[in-house]
Amino acid sequence: MTTGYAVELSKVTKRFGATVALDGASFHVKRGAVHALLGENGAGKSTTVKLLSGLLQPDAGSIAIMGNEVQMRGPKDAHRAGVQTAFQEMTLVRDLTVAQNLLMSYEPTGWFGRIRRGEAQRMTAQWLEDLELTDVRPGAFVGDLALPVRQKIEIAKAIIREPDVLLLDEPTSALSGRDVAWLARRIETLKARGVTFVFITHRMQEVREFCDSLTIYRNGRDVGAFDAADISDDEVIRLVIGRSLDAKYPPKEPVVLAASPSVPALEATDIRIDGTVNGFDLTLQPGEVHGIAALQGMGQRELFQALFGAEFIDAGQIRVDGKPVTLTSTADSLKSGVSMSFLPEDRKTEGLFLRLPGGDNVSLPVIGRFTHFGLINRKRERAAIARSLAQMEVNPRALYKPCLSFSGGNQQKIAMAKWLLTQSRVWLMFDPTRGIDVGTKHQIFVLMRAFAKAGGAVLFYSTDVPELVNVCDRVSVVYRGRNVAALSGDALTEENVMRKMLAS
Repeated sequence: MTTGYAVELSKVTKRFGATVALDGASFHVKRGAVHALLGENGAGKSTTVKLLSGLLQPDAGSIAIMGNEVQMRGPKDAHRAGVQTAFQEMTLVRDLTVAQNLLMSYEPTGWFGRIRRGEAQRMTAQWLEDLELTDVRPGAFVGDLALPVRQKIEIAKAIIREPDVLLLDEPTSALSGRDVAWLARRIETLKARGVTFVFITHRMQEVREFCDSLTIYRNGRDVGAFDAADISDDEVIRLVIGRSLDAKYPPKEPVVLAASPSVPALEATDIRIDGTVNGFDLTLQPGEVHGIAALQGMGQRELFQALFGAEFIDAGQIRVDGKPVTLTSTADSLKSGVSMSFLPEDRKTEGLFLRLPGGDNVSLPVIGRFTHFGLINRKRERAAIARSLAQMEVNPRALYKPCLSFSGGNQQKIAMAKWLLTQSRVWLMFDPTRGIDVGTKHQIFVLMRAFAKAGGAVLFYSTDVPELVNVCDRVSVVYRGRNVAALSGDALTEENVMRKMLAS
């Protein structure tokens, strides 16, 4: 069978017990195209990627690659069919080197199957040079690399295996602006060689920049396929979530900082951390959503961790509600009088215990609230958890189902529900919208603004500059661990933020 399509899914169904992940979905990608697959978290995108990667098999329907119907019973079958995948939830082994990860199952071998280490190092160094990753050492352990670098290694791992079809699952969710430009160059080069792309993203800007066409999923079904030029952003959003969004971002509440009668919710003065944070100052007022803008590796991660008690500071002072606090652990943060909620960038490894039920994850930071003489009052605990999950619009089964059984967006909602239960007055939110759909993003933004309106304070870092500009009252630009600019009012524009980030 020969067609003009590189990828064809025809009326595919996939069930997990009572849950129907795909319900007769069809999906077709022309050869040599960059095709976006859009939908809310849980719409069936990840299931489609796993089917095309050989990690799952359909219960009904057919899959064809490059015009040939295939039965893929594992990743090796997908590789033989010419399909490679760069996953959002990375497949890299943190305790192995870059070279070992890139060459896994493809190592050069000699007599008696022994791996030829020298050749492996040379091959890896050449690949890294060809892919403009010369700042990465082949012998570096993956676990020691920053998240954006790990994401680029994940993408590189798929590219070097010379696929006919490359699946990119939220490839930019962990990348900064410069890294996205790096990915754009890779796509342009490979597309010129005839490689076909399936590009999963929640960012319409990337659909416009990279993609020729798109398919939209909702509730496990395909609800439309279009040339990218023939559909508006508003129409895409309506099809993705099944309704229109009156506004992508909620309205800001006016905050008159100078006239605020209350003491700052959080102050950081001359914070210094091991050469990464070098004299950072911040004043976060009640009622304020305060943004942090920074290029990769400018100390923002260490700063957030220090404010949450997960990183030691070498010098400086932190005040909560005007009172000096010493944060030597996250427990100190939670006991500081005004506890600080923290959403990390990698929910899989830092935000949740994936094998535990969502309910156990939600109550964990404040489990003492529900204990008496060492015994947990399960009725009170479950009722409180249910209220937090309902506020985040998470399926009630999250109370007892393991977190790993939910989509990435729903896992992020569970992480949010956990901190809602703490009833804290300060939220530290580190790239909380990474890899989640437009509807969930909007829900998180609305929650942030409502929290601030009620007197809470939010410190919000995002790799997405438009989010910072449209959600925050003020944005501080961080460069080499210092606050080098503060923008608000008419000065708070994407152009000004980017100029300060790049020119500092």
